[in-house]
Amino acid sequence: MKRITVLGAGLVGKAIASDLSENFEVTSVDRNEEHLEILKSANPEINIVVSDVGVEKNLRSVIADADIVVGCLPGFMGYCSDLVIIDENKPLVDISFFPEDLFGLDAHAKKNNVTAIVDCGVAPGMGNIILGYHRERMKVQSYKCVVGGLPVVREWPLEYKAVFSPIDVIEEYIRPARYVENSKLVTREALSDPELIFFDGVGTLEAWNSDGLRSLIQTMPDIPDMIEKTMRYPGTIEYLRVLRECGFFSYDPVDINGAQVRPIDITAKLLFPKWQLKPGEKDMTVMRITIEGNENGVNKRYTYDLYDEMQDNVISMARTTGYTCCAAVNILAGEMYSESGVCPPEFLGKNEANFNFIMNYLKERNVIYHCNIEEILP
Repeated sequence: MKRITVLGAGLVGKAIASDLSENFEVTSVDRNEEHLEILKSANPEINIVVSDVGVEKNLRSVIADADIVVGCLPGFMGYCSDLVIIDENKPLVDISFFPEDLFGLDAHAKKNNVTAIVDCGVAPGMGNIILGYHRERMKVQSYKCVVGGLPVVREWPLEYKAVFSPIDVIEEYIRPARYVENSKLVTREALSDPELIFFDGVGTLEAWNSDGLRSLIQTMPDIPDMIEKTMRYPGTIEYLRVLRECGFFSYDPVDINGAQVRPIDITAKLLFPKWQLKPGEKDMTVMRITIEGNENGVNKRYTYDLYDEMQDNVISMARTTGYTCCAAVNILAGEMYSESGVCPPEFLGKNEANFNFIMNYLKERNVIYHCNIEEILP
């Protein structure tokens, strides 16, 4: 039985460890003992290790016996951790969504003959997988992904709940957004170009530019139009812009009674309690992927819609992100993909067997992408 070490036991990390424990020997690592004890009480078969893997020697120690490592750490830790994991010659699947260029890991991974599947969550992640599949089978002209993780019940003042690192959430509001228009790379500020999009059963949501294309900008240079947008309840953009322009998301320290404090740390500290899901409170994931192009001489539009809610006490964002990651781990474990180097999710999607495996893996866990196919008339 292969041994999987999962770094991070937050809400998503716990869901991943629990799911993988059905078929593998799993060790969950976190510096928060309480998180690990909660996981262990529900899954006695999982090994737990209390350790701060931000310390390099600790990280090397906890992954020493692993066959595959899964990274569920905050974004600011992801890149450096992956470098160490690759240095230890361990295959990995990562969902940390770190700000650095993921292909900066490529040469090191190839040198060490390591497969590093990076950005393998819901978005980035599933959008890449689906686009990778269709690009192999049609001449894609445009790709658009809109996605949002939201509480089912809107609650003033923020109408939002976060299920992972608060600083990683704030990054979506400040990191410049890149997209491709008419085969040219465009960079706009986050929260730009708002639009309203209606979804059956949900209502109208507000979408804005976010930096979710990631690897697609480099791996899909032949697609002339590509964009990814984040969605929230209407009205969110305005108050986020106010907070951003007033400096609440700044990383630059300010002097407060002689102490140097980063505003973003204070903001995260204040917001996170309001962002936390209350016991029994449900979240949802709404996603729409639209791909247009020419397939065998016919212009077609593929539209994938996802609506998912918390189920069996597993939050939706953990389900949609975590189970995609788990599918990739199973692909590695089953040696269904073995190319060394950085593997963004679109590389997995190219192969029909892997694409079908991932879609079926998710469907078995009731994460279902409904696909509608239309012929585009001249």
